[in-house]
Amino acid sequence: MTSKIITITKTAEDYLAKLIAEKNEPGTAVRVFISDPGTANAETCLAYCKPDEFVASDTLISLPTLSVYVEERSIPFLLDAEVNYDIDNFGGQLTIKAPNARLPNISPDSPLEDRVNYVIYNEINPMLDSHGGLVSLVEITDDKFAVLQFGGGCQGCGMVDVTLKDGIEKTLLEQLPELAGVRDMTDHSMDENAFYREE
Repeated sequence: MTSKIITITKTAEDYLAKLIAEKNEPGTAVRVFISDPGTANAETCLAYCKPDEFVASDTLISLPTLSVYVEERSIPFLLDAEVNYDIDNFGGQLTIKAPNARLPNISPDSPLEDRVNYVIYNEINPMLDSHGGLVSLVEITDDKFAVLQFGGGCQGCGMVDVTLKDGIEKTLLEQLPELAGVRDMTDHSMDENAFYREE
């Protein structure tokens, strides 16, 4: 079935409905969402969704044999997406095509988490890449701090405090003034791949 959000083919609907029936848990649906939308790390995910796991802001797609909930923040990135089940000699394979999942689709109304990720993946990580490093967002705290995790050459680097304050925090706060600041949760005692190691 084609909805305005996502296309779920009849074979995919039948396959997913069969999986849910085998779980024998009444009221279970499927939830569709994209992790890290609008970035190079974006992944489209399907998950079982029990009745107590629905999110109020989700959009419900009612199919004849299946209920599908779509995460609100993922909707702009699911344009032209398709879930299909190809039957073959080995049984079959479920495929998800979401051509817009990794395309930047950020506006001033986008969730703060998405806007932080956009700046990290499109501006900050390309700069860190010259040192073999990268940074990822772990969470936005209730008091609006971005909690970050360093990896690659930035993990254990003796210059990471300078990078964090003078580079990353400055860049994020310039573009996202509603942020209170950044915090680092990386274990920098692991320094095997560090770009700059203090002796």
